[in-house]
Amino acid sequence: MALDKNGIAKRIAKELKDGYYVNLGIGIPTLVANYIPSGMEVILQSENGLLGIGPFPPDDEVDADLINAGKQTVTAVTGASFFDSSLSFAMIRGGHVNLTLLGAFEVSEKGDIASWKVPEKLVKGMGGAMDLVASAKRIIVAMQHTNKEGESKLLRQCTLPLTGVGCVKRIVTDLAVVDVTENGFKLVERAPGISVEEIIKATEAPLLVEGDIPEMDLS
Repeated sequence: MALDKNGIAKRIAKELKDGYYVNLGIGIPTLVANYIPSGMEVILQSENGLLGIGPFPPDDEVDADLINAGKQTVTAVTGASFFDSSLSFAMIRGGHVNLTLLGAFEVSEKGDIASWKVPEKLVKGMGGAMDLVASAKRIIVAMQHTNKEGESKLLRQCTLPLTGVGCVKRIVTDLAVVDVTENGFKLVERAPGISVEEIIKATEAPLLVEGDIPEMDLS
């Protein structure tokens, strides 16, 4: 079966490394905070001014003043710090974030990402995504493989306004883990119970498949 949002977040958590500074984008990426491996120290940064995000709080411990960039209530780990937007974006633009996790509407086979605007729909602002994609050392996208109409979101060329060009390195979807290479998309892993053929059918751009493709390890 295809993964749900928590399953995608759980797989992405395996991309984390001890000592990493990580920015979590709005949407599925925020769930990664709940799946940091035990014993691993990862410092989560939110561009609205928090370094040291913890897991989502239980209902009886919610602090309405403690939120992430997506305006979700969060917790802060011991030693967390709070600061203004100028310092937050100095961290981002200065290249101090090891890994950025973003949601997306579309990703192209060249690693272009469209994540901030849908034509003819109200957008309050582009947020910090453009700064993040321009400065991050590594970008992983978390998203559904297809949209609500069943159309692929992994394309030869993005159709929506771009957030960044040639910046995405890996995509984790409900169906697969896909890398962006100089030869286009390459299938790395498949969701448990999902066949290679199903993933190829759900991917608009050509998909490079080499050898046996293992299932994701979600343990």
